[in-house]
Formats: sequence, C-alpha cells, structure tokens
Amino acid sequence: MNFIAMDFETANHQRHSACSLALVMVRDSKIVGEYYSLIQPETSFFWRNIQIHGIKPQDVKTAPKFPEVWESIAQYFNPYSLIIAHNAPFDNGVLAGCLDYYNLEQPHYLTLDTVRTSRKFYQNLPNHRLNTVCGYLDIPLLNHHDALEDSRACAEILLAQEKEFGRTPLKKFVRSI
Repeated sequence: MNFIAMDFETANHQRHSACSLALVMVRDSKIVGEYYSLIQPETSFFWRNIQIHGIKPQDVKTAPKFPEVWESIAQYFNPYSLIIAHNAPFDNGVLAGCLDYYNLEQPHYLTLDTVRTSRKFYQNLPNHRLNTVCGYLDIPLLNHHDALEDSRACAEILLAQEKEFGRTPLKKFVRSI
C-alpha cells in the first residue's frame, strides 16, 4: 500500500489554529519518510490544548506560519494520493480550515479514517481511540498527542489492518475530498 498518514495538533478549537503537523510516508507497505513541523498559528492558545499536546506559544514563536509549511507539503496532496488519519474528519478539517484562513486553494485527494476501519475490524474494543487501538495491536505509542508519534501510530494501524484483512476490505473506506 502507498499512503501518507497525517496528524495535526491545534492551539485551540478553531480549525485554522494548527500548531504542529506531521506526515508519515508509506510506500509498498513500508514507512519510507517523515515530515514534522511546528506551526505558528495566528490565534491564541487555549490552556486545555496545551495540556493535551504540551505545545506552548513560546515553542512556536519562530516556527513557520501555515503557508510556508504548505509550500513544503502541497505536492503530497493530489487526486491520486491517499491521506489517512486517525479521526480523519478532524485532521482533514484542520487542513481545510488552514487553507481557507490563508486563501489557499483546496486540494483534492483520497482519504481514509483509521477510526472507521478500527470500528469495523475491532468491534470488541471499549473505544477506538488511537491509544486503545495501538494497545490492542501492540503498536508503540510513547508520546500520544505528539503529531509525529500519532502519525507513525496511524500508519502502523493501517499496515496491521492491511496485513490482517488485506487491501480489498480497506478500499471501501476510501473517500475523495
């Protein structure tokens, strides 16, 4: 399988408040690359978000703003790219919110949500949060809510599902944006 796992962390509840982003690139069912950046959001931080991911305003003071980050990653978002996330509606929404905020063109790409695949394949779990699914699959998740760590875990979840169930059942979860 070829795909990119994506994870955002946000400064507050606003969809354009991305403060970190990670991408994990998978080719032929192997992790082959990673991208991580802090992002300077043009909005304030909410204490609860800081409590969750640990990123503070001073951590992003010299970080690039989203348009600069987008220049580095836009190439990965095209109609043939499969971009996955654990709770993809959130991460796709943050991407769309950032692009809207900066009046940047929305890309078209394929997406898959590993929360949805996990609900289908692991119905016996008490919930389908990233840490729960990782625990069930024995996937390391040492620093939950670190965007790079979460992206790696998401990639490993889909790779485990591909190995256990094959590609065909996963295809019905792919959506176009």
